[in-house]
Amino acid sequence: MSEEKSLNFIEEIIENDLNSGKYQSIVTRFPPEPNGYLHIGHASSICLNFGLTKKYPGYTNLRFDDTNPTTEETEYVESIKEDIRWMGFEWKNELYASDYFQQLYDFAVVLIKKGLAYVDDSTSEAIASMKGTPTEPGKDSPFRNRSVEENLDLFQRMKNGEFPDGSRTLRAKIDMAHINMLMRDPILYRIKHAHHHRTGDAWCIYPMYDFAHGQSDSIENITHSICTLEFVPHRELYDWLITQLAIYPSHQYEFARRNINYTVTSKRKLLQLVNEGHVSGWDDPRMPTISGLRRRGFTPESIRDFCDRIGVAKRENMVDVGLLEFCVREHLNKVAQRRMVVTNPIKLVITNYDKGEEILHSENNPEDPNGGTREVPFSNELWIDREDFMEEPTKKYFRLGPGLSVRLKSAYIITCESFEKDASGNITTVFSTYHPDSKSGSDTSGMHVKGTLHWVSAKHAVPVVLNEYDRLFNVEDVASAEGDFKDYINPNSLQSVNAYAEPALVNDEKEARFQFLRKGYFYQDTTSTKDKLVFNRTVTLKDAWAKEQKK
Repeated sequence: MSEEKSLNFIEEIIENDLNSGKYQSIVTRFPPEPNGYLHIGHASSICLNFGLTKKYPGYTNLRFDDTNPTTEETEYVESIKEDIRWMGFEWKNELYASDYFQQLYDFAVVLIKKGLAYVDDSTSEAIASMKGTPTEPGKDSPFRNRSVEENLDLFQRMKNGEFPDGSRTLRAKIDMAHINMLMRDPILYRIKHAHHHRTGDAWCIYPMYDFAHGQSDSIENITHSICTLEFVPHRELYDWLITQLAIYPSHQYEFARRNINYTVTSKRKLLQLVNEGHVSGWDDPRMPTISGLRRRGFTPESIRDFCDRIGVAKRENMVDVGLLEFCVREHLNKVAQRRMVVTNPIKLVITNYDKGEEILHSENNPEDPNGGTREVPFSNELWIDREDFMEEPTKKYFRLGPGLSVRLKSAYIITCESFEKDASGNITTVFSTYHPDSKSGSDTSGMHVKGTLHWVSAKHAVPVVLNEYDRLFNVEDVASAEGDFKDYINPNSLQSVNAYAEPALVNDEKEARFQFLRKGYFYQDTTSTKDKLVFNRTVTLKDAWAKEQKK
């Protein structure tokens, strides 16, 4: 099979499996727990699992690991499906661990009948105290040698709801002296009288992840069960359960998760940020969730590119968030529509412009030869940015100042004649003349200027709000920082700015991406309306990461 670049280690395994005839096709799965929204860390797993079955014969299942009813909600299920489809992938089967509750229960009964599982009345604290340490063996539970008949009876009564939460568990009977502490009689089932988002109150015992996961993989004939590195110690139990149950031999493979600086991806911490009001919700554009990135204006293409660039490895490392920003800049530069927006405006009056107004044409995207142009109204009163005028210009200042000439983007060359100030000494109005023969596209003036300013016709300007986002945290490694992670929240992570924009934005499609000239890349927020346009800054124009790579 041909490829444009070297294979990652999982692709090497799959190619060997296919070439050897072990499998004719592969089956992968993406198995999120619906207890929160997906984040950028999940994006790598999505791209890996779905990408493998785009590259090789086979398919990918979406399976919700919904075995903890107290934390899971249908809202999370729907958001996860939306995120995966937005990322550009489609699953073959939509499945749930809860689909298999009866089968999993039956598997547990098989283990009990084989003398490989027992009901334990010990408290969670007692079980923990008997586990031992990595260098010392654990101690057998006093309930470990119950008869098969007693265990079957107690397990049935657990299922029937006869016992309160936490009073009993079902444990695998393996080896309390095992070098892998996860193999020291792990818990397979716990009692939890809680309403489940799909099965309602039909069950009051729920399988632990380690019991549900491998068996669900086996039921679905998953050939390559891909997890992150923290599940390496769990693989031995995964294999033990499949062997003892004599079911389809799914196999687990592990790859390294990628941590991103200035970010947290712990669902528990993200939930804290939401519940305590530090952000507006799971889709707050400062959040590392896929829905937050989508609302901010990131594109699925840029996220897939990011995941491809960081690759699949066996060792964890920290990824610079600048790489993610680089990827979205690369894509937006190709697809974003150019528009002119003025913040902190001052009035520019063209004293000799006597046409009233005219319609000019400006290119939508210089990177796209088929991007076309848009109509931009021009008049004798314009808004320009305050930073584009200097009362006493320095030697290498190429914008507007007394006696200086600049080109107005897609319009004319103008020369500053004078200006006015208010009582506080702030410049309010700049007076200029324009050169009629200097119109962009048909310039015969012979004038050469170094500066080009963006502008908006004052008469036609549309008020907009720009949400300028920065990183949510002001330390690079939030997870390792001392104290409460919320102490490191950046108080300046959101600045809302009023601005004037060219009127094309009113009729532009809501899903369009924009480069506001010299401001950055922007995307219309979900709260935006035609009466109040609101745009989120996706990323700035400056690319610190790319410069760093060239050093």
